[in-house]
Amino acid sequence: MRRIALTAAAFSLIATVAFAQDSSAQSGPQNPAVKGMHENNAVVPVKGANSFTRGEAKSQIEAKGYTHVAKLKKDGNGVWRGTAMKDGTSGPVSVDYQGNVN
Repeated sequence: MRRIALTAAAFSLIATVAFAQDSSAQSGPQNPAVKGMHENNAVVPVKGANSFTRGEAKSQIEAKGYTHVAKLKKDGNGVWRGTAMKDGTSGPVSVDYQGNVN
């Protein structure tokens, strides 16, 4: 009798967990694992440990159409910041650890 009660309790628990997983499933990823080179997945720099070197950060910025990239320095949030020119206008530019250029 004890074994039957434990088995019934285990099946109830499994059914509850399976139902909870199905009801909270998303229709698609919120943050794609791979983004295109010319796409950002954030409109502001994302704070995080940045493994880009200065040269890699500069290349990432240039790939987005910027020129005259200068004064690149990694800040305390792991974001590379500097200045660059695009469409004839010079201004601030940044690269976060995800490769987002803003």
